[in-house]
Amino acid sequence: MNKKTNVFGVLCLGMSMIGFAQEQAKSTKVQQLEEIVVSDSRFDLKREYSGKTVIKISKEEIENNQGRNIAELINTKSGIEINGSRSVEGQNLGYYVRGGNSRQVLVLIDGIAVNDPSLVSNEFDLRLLDLNTIESIEIIKGAASTLYGNAAATAVISITTKKASNNKIAGNFLSVVGTNQSQDDLNYYGSSFTNNASVNGTLNKLTYLASFGNRYVDGLSAAKSDTHEKDPFSRYNLNVKLGYEFSKAFNISAFASIDNLKTDIDGSPAPAFVLTDTDDTFFSKQKRVGVSPKFTYNHGSFQINAAYSKIEREFISDFSSTNNAESYVLDAFNKYVFNDKFYTIAGVNYTEYKSLFAEEESYNNTDPYLNVVYVSDYGLNLNAGARLNNHSEYGSHLVYSLNPSYNLNLDSGTLKVLGSYATSFIAPNLSQLFGYYGANPNLEPEENTTIEGGLEFYNTNGFRLNALYFNRKEENTIIYGPAFSYINADSEAKVHGFEVETEVKSIENLVLSANYTFTELKEGTRLRLPKHKANASLGYNISKNTFASVNYQFTSSRTDTNFSTFLNEDLKAFSLVDLYFSKKLIENKLKLFASITNLFNEDYLEIVGYTTKGRNVSLGLNITL
Repeated sequence: MNKKTNVFGVLCLGMSMIGFAQEQAKSTKVQQLEEIVVSDSRFDLKREYSGKTVIKISKEEIENNQGRNIAELINTKSGIEINGSRSVEGQNLGYYVRGGNSRQVLVLIDGIAVNDPSLVSNEFDLRLLDLNTIESIEIIKGAASTLYGNAAATAVISITTKKASNNKIAGNFLSVVGTNQSQDDLNYYGSSFTNNASVNGTLNKLTYLASFGNRYVDGLSAAKSDTHEKDPFSRYNLNVKLGYEFSKAFNISAFASIDNLKTDIDGSPAPAFVLTDTDDTFFSKQKRVGVSPKFTYNHGSFQINAAYSKIEREFISDFSSTNNAESYVLDAFNKYVFNDKFYTIAGVNYTEYKSLFAEEESYNNTDPYLNVVYVSDYGLNLNAGARLNNHSEYGSHLVYSLNPSYNLNLDSGTLKVLGSYATSFIAPNLSQLFGYYGANPNLEPEENTTIEGGLEFYNTNGFRLNALYFNRKEENTIIYGPAFSYINADSEAKVHGFEVETEVKSIENLVLSANYTFTELKEGTRLRLPKHKANASLGYNISKNTFASVNYQFTSSRTDTNFSTFLNEDLKAFSLVDLYFSKKLIENKLKLFASITNLFNEDYLEIVGYTTKGRNVSLGLNITL
């Protein structure tokens, strides 16, 4: 199949449907609810006041993707490539946003940073999470270090977990059974099993939620060269959340969670370094506890988010290693709203990270920060902030951002012009400084500068279209050097590109969304980064309780390294089509759903030497009590 023709066809289809939707809107006017976004300012503000193109994955969208994992869902959004999400379940994930790498992406869960200091890339492992415990996700792309600190250079993925029901007691049970097969072995055996159960409610001033989930996947070998051996993946999640409202002015919430995964992996033993079937195994266990007291007063609030994480990871292979890490996070901040025009947040963020290598190593950050949002009566909005990053090893670094936007009211809708200039600071992590392989205690921190500019058009009929250009410069980029150790690159890395997104809700019961991303590295090479990527989704409510959708994804050619030859190879472009169907029964208390992924059984490589998923089907049910 000709990939360029494929993409062209999808774009033509999207444009024709947009035109059709606009015509339909003349006769069928659907009032779109004003969407609220939080991540770019940490205030609940209307999207029209935001100077960023914030991606919001709603509760409804998550429910219409049950059976997927969180990495697969995020990977459908503009500017993002989560490499490994289409391979065997236990495959390591790489987060490539706007030409960056995993260590430039910060993950938050309920407002608390959860990145792993013992990992080389310092990222949070999304394989640990159960999508069925998540209420919504916001993704803000670009440098966001002024609000979120170290590592928030290319994106912040802000995850909000499910909240307790207002009823005294409520429950939810989900079960999914599916296949897990490659393109060459379509046996349609049940090899993927997901279960999740939760109980929650409100008792006077007390809210509670407890959930348990497990996932087991079998059937595929990690190494593409061996189709008979299986590398199973298993995970369980336990979460507890409590909240108590002492008064209208003061409340407190607390949580505890355990996320545990085990997966068999294949390795590349010396001297040949050819990926083959091995008895390698990876274990990862994370325990998190935290508390968040909040005091609300006239025009403002004061809140503390405090959390402790303990991480235990072990690789069993010819190059076995064990990592034990701890992190302490304390974010104390005051929000004050002077009026409906000025919103301010001022706070201090303290983080301490520890990891055990030959001996225990640690560092900490103490960052005061300030951010101001101005919303005018004449369309001008301004989001500006600064943070002083005080690192125990690298001293003080000032990061700042300036993000203006302007809304222009037109007869057909509103046109928003937006721009942004922001800097970020990324300190070397403990593994790069003191770890087992290639550690270099003399590394310098990375510094990033991001410039953005774009347009967004939207109207009350449910139509939105935005286009954004970005230009990012990296200095002192940390790379794995030819002497098998981490070093700072001599030259700057420059990445630029643009993103286009559209959403159409003008036709009753139908939603069309599509996005396209162009990413180009001006200097050097980045592995596994597609220059072109497009996604399209068409969802239709056939009736009040019946939903169906078709999803398309195109990923252009990429460069990857073949570690058996230590030479780079070009991986061909590929296209994927997925189908989803759901039906609600018994007064919406029972939901049955089914999905088919990689409908046309596309044969492609995501990572050199590793197996990718072929056509797979799944069946599930969700019971709500």
